[in-house]
Amino acid sequence: MRPPHRILDRRKVHRLAADHLQAHLKFQDYKRKTSAQVLWSLLLAAAARITSLSDACQRLDEAPSDETARQALLATLPDYATLQRRLNAALAGHLPKALRKHLQLVAIDLTLIPYHGQPFRDVAEIYRGQAKDGTSHFHAYATAYVVRHGQRSTVALTGVTKGEPLKAVVQRLLRQAARVGVRPRLLVLDRGFYSVAVVRYLQRARYPFLMPVVCHGRSPKQRGGPTGSYVFRTWKTSGWSTHTLTDAQRRTATVSIGGKCRNYKGQWKRHGRQALIYAYWGYRPKSPDSVFATYRLRFGIESSYRQMHEARIRTTTRRPVVRLLYVGIALVLRNLWVWLHYRLLSRPRRGGREIRLERLRWETLLLWLLHVVEEALGVADVTYTERDIEYELAM
Repeated sequence: MRPPHRILDRRKVHRLAADHLQAHLKFQDYKRKTSAQVLWSLLLAAAARITSLSDACQRLDEAPSDETARQALLATLPDYATLQRRLNAALAGHLPKALRKHLQLVAIDLTLIPYHGQPFRDVAEIYRGQAKDGTSHFHAYATAYVVRHGQRSTVALTGVTKGEPLKAVVQRLLRQAARVGVRPRLLVLDRGFYSVAVVRYLQRARYPFLMPVVCHGRSPKQRGGPTGSYVFRTWKTSGWSTHTLTDAQRRTATVSIGGKCRNYKGQWKRHGRQALIYAYWGYRPKSPDSVFATYRLRFGIESSYRQMHEARIRTTTRRPVVRLLYVGIALVLRNLWVWLHYRLLSRPRRGGREIRLERLRWETLLLWLLHVVEEALGVADVTYTERDIEYELAM
């Protein structure tokens, strides 16, 4: 006998999201009209609209003033380290238990949010990177992300400060992932982590990894021909090799090289041969094609960042703790969306659950959260005309 259908509506989703966030972040009531429940409603509405907390207050009829909401948020927020720890607990709260039973493919990456202001207290708060969106200053965050049978969940989040060694960032993420029971079968890292320090740490800790090679030396276009890792860029056929990295302190690290060669075929309006070079260690790929296919799984983390930005509350504040909160809320909501599909909306079948994204799109979940808040607090669908303003001034 088939079990009866369960109804998932927007009120249940809103209650589930608000209760889960409150259970881990432990917000305190500020005033009678600005309780923790009201504050979470305002934050979820701001996240769903991709707007600021101030704008959310102004668009809701029975919401407290934007200044009251801001003071309530600042009064209840813990310090940066405590908030980061609580956000990681919230991320782990909706992880499927299957992720803890077996070794997983884990992707690690940095996301940089452009920032045009001054540091709040310490210059180390602002990360420096390659210019983007008119600035080279960012608030930086690193995440560890699991890819398993269509389930893409964020398992660890940490802030990254200016000048912080990426080796320390990787250590912190892996430690947090291990704390919630997620152990890597293979680490897939972005090209920014290609360094002697990171490679030596992963080899010493016995973590198999795969990452793109950042070429150093003399390029093929320079006189005398290519040197260093630029030699791999001249490959015309896929193949294998080894390479030894050397840093400024003369420390070395040796990695295996897998090269996948293919034709552009007009992609990015380019033609000719392209050599994709990857460094790996701790496992044996079946073929250069499998190296390329495995690394492509990392692109799922780019989708998670895109969806995170679609639910990240906008702000101009200089406070790093508030900015971390807004990034964390977006990632927790996305993990909730993944969990709903896995536990309630998927279809059980032999070989694994069938995930059916059409049953609840990411954008739909955000709209549900917004509609519930609008029903509870009302919508301020009014604006002043020029004549109304003149009348007010005359009075």
